Amino acid sequence: MQEYYGARAEEYERIYHREDGEFQQELGLLSEMVKKQVEGRNVLEVACGTGYWTEIAASTAKHIVGVDIRPEVLQIAKSKPWPASNAAFVLGDAYQLSEVTGAFDFGLANFWFSHIPKNRIESFLQSFHQRLGTGARVFIADNVYVPGRGGELITNEHSEDTYKRRELADGSMHEIIKNYYTYEELNDIFKPLSQHLRIFVGSSFWYVSYTVA
Repeated sequence: MQEYYGARAEEYERIYHREDGEFQQELGLLSEMVKKQVEGRNVLEVACGTGYWTEIAASTAKHIVGVDIRPEVLQIAKSKPWPASNAAFVLGDAYQLSEVTGAFDFGLANFWFSHIPKNRIESFLQSFHQRLGTGARVFIADNVYVPGRGGELITNEHSEDTYKRRELADGSMHEIIKNYYTYEELNDIFKPLSQHLRIFVGSSFWYVSYTVA
């Protein structure tokens, strides 16, 4: 998957320009929620990619540090204009956030959760929460499954994870982990680890926001 996102760096943000009114309406909702929730906060963003969500968050956040494991996407993120000079980017592993320096009171992880193998969710969230600290706020968003969108969905009887088969502009084919969740599943995952949990599941996206317990 790391190789896929490295190769996809130049294409990544095209996914947000889908000509679909309902899709764009929900995307706008996510953007406004992010701006509102990170206002005045010191934000740790996991899997920041090319900085699409970093730009949105930086418009209201006090400071934001974006972490990603692929240098190709970080190069694009760093090249964007940052008028407020309140964004920084670090090459790092989402599963080893203790190596990221700084003090944070907000955690942001958009369109990363679906790529976490299900058997690593608990350890990721525990590590993420530990890095942020009790009382920090968190916002996580990702895709709702829509048949035919984003490549062929692949299931395997020997795996609890699902996958997507995707083709890049260069014609190369890739299979990546892409898990989808219902409202009930999200509640089961996040409720034991959080306070003030809020869950939204729309037609294209879902999000959870909560306070680290």
